[in-house]
Amino acid sequence: MINVAILGYGTVGAGVYRVLNMNRETIARRTGEEIYVKYVLDLREFPGDPTQEVLTHDYNDILSDPEVKIVVETMGGLRPAYMFTKQALEAGKSVCTSNKELVAEHGLELRDVAKANNVNYLFEASCGGGIPIIHALDNALTADEIDAMTGILNGTTNYILTQMAVENEDFAEALKGAQKNGYAELHPEADIEGWDACRKIAILSSLAYGKYISYKNVYTEGITNIDTLDIAYAKALGLKIKLLAASKRTESGTWAMVAPRLVDKSNMLYHVEGVLNAVYVHGNALGDCILYGSGAGSLPTASAVAGDVISAARNHGRPLPSDWSDEVLELLPIDEVRNTFFVRFSGSEEEAEAAFSTIDAVRIPEAEGEFGFFTAELSEKEFREMADKSGKVIKAIRRA
Repeated sequence: MINVAILGYGTVGAGVYRVLNMNRETIARRTGEEIYVKYVLDLREFPGDPTQEVLTHDYNDILSDPEVKIVVETMGGLRPAYMFTKQALEAGKSVCTSNKELVAEHGLELRDVAKANNVNYLFEASCGGGIPIIHALDNALTADEIDAMTGILNGTTNYILTQMAVENEDFAEALKGAQKNGYAELHPEADIEGWDACRKIAILSSLAYGKYISYKNVYTEGITNIDTLDIAYAKALGLKIKLLAASKRTESGTWAMVAPRLVDKSNMLYHVEGVLNAVYVHGNALGDCILYGSGAGSLPTASAVAGDVISAARNHGRPLPSDWSDEVLELLPIDEVRNTFFVRFSGSEEEAEAAFSTIDAVRIPEAEGEFGFFTAELSEKEFREMADKSGKVIKAIRRA
């Protein structure tokens, strides 16, 4: 028997407890040993809940118990999750987590601590919920040189943009609906400002390219400035707006960015709607690949965590290999990244052509006193200089 402790009995923690018990026989068959939840750590009481029998309010109960071999951290945030995780690893206990904030901030260090103590620090559920993207990068795709990655990595923003496009809601209405349905927090800034997706693409890109990328160096825009006219232009063009987290290796260098983008039907991410997530990966041998599924929610995320628990149990005392180096990957300066932009313009076509060269104007009935057009491929710096020169750019959205 392998004893497990769960830190935090919120949405994900409760889901992990349920999955480990619901699929107990299947997990035991695949692990070779029975997995038993010996402790659940939380400050609250849960009268009538089966966890009441294993509930503790003192982390030291878990840390000092030599029978606990695996700790599941689903507390979220940095404190006390960082301290608890590091202490568990130093005590020879593997840790499985869904905490993307902690992984983005301290993941490299914690993997080193785990390796030094012959245990594992696993975080499949930190990026894409139930989508097994980290397992794919660490195992199935290790023979490939990954050169590009693009994902819809935040279900909240994808739900909001879907509602705006399908139900003709404005941003405020769609956000309110997301909160009502439990898809967005009361304070949703981490989602709608792109920070959540930023952390995830930094983690995934670090694993894909084998060097450390700090999320603090990833250029990030959210969706708070997307309005109904942007959606109307997109519809007129047969496109959709998606918040995409992307990174790519180019001859000039590697860049990473989170921003709303216009996506056409030939792009597999065009069809990903609602709270679903998807990650597109391109490898030099594999070519194109997409992983698609539930990016959030109690059981999908818990399934990924439970999968890590099985991996930790199978490999107790044997750190799993990882191509995540502490060597920093210097990203291409944002000014040098090249994109095609869709521009909403308030001047005349002559003024637009004076700044951006030849254009093909797009007009829609909903937008009086303006029109739109696509630019040629430009560096971010070139575009900014042209926009400043014209003085008539209302907004610009990059094309995928």
